[in-house]
Amino acid sequence: MRTTSFLLLLVLSGTAGDLSITRAMKQVGAVEDFRPSTILRSLLRALQYASMWIGVGLHALAFGSFLALLSWADVSFVVPASALSYAVGVVGAKLFLRETITFSRWAGVLFISFGVVFVVIG
Repeated sequence: MRTTSFLLLLVLSGTAGDLSITRAMKQVGAVEDFRPSTILRSLLRALQYASMWIGVGLHALAFGSFLALLSWADVSFVVPASALSYAVGVVGAKLFLRETITFSRWAGVLFISFGVVFVVIG
């Protein structure tokens, strides 16, 4: 039960963090120039959005969950099982960011999900 709870916390908080940071970066705009000054300016703009800070906090929670899981579960279980975040991320992108998801991406999510099932069962 403890492992399942922390795995769920890892997947959900990490994915929610990704979605929050994506929302902030879409408000900042595309970074097309990779000079250090441009990257710093984009980062400072991103830090002005609450969704960026929420995303960073959620990622910190996910990382804490990951560390806790590794303290009692095998890495050969934790890392593959955490790949479920890819599937949750695609669903979140569709629902919250209104992204268009192609058939091939859905197929990839299905394959990843089957892989997670094999890891959890085995």
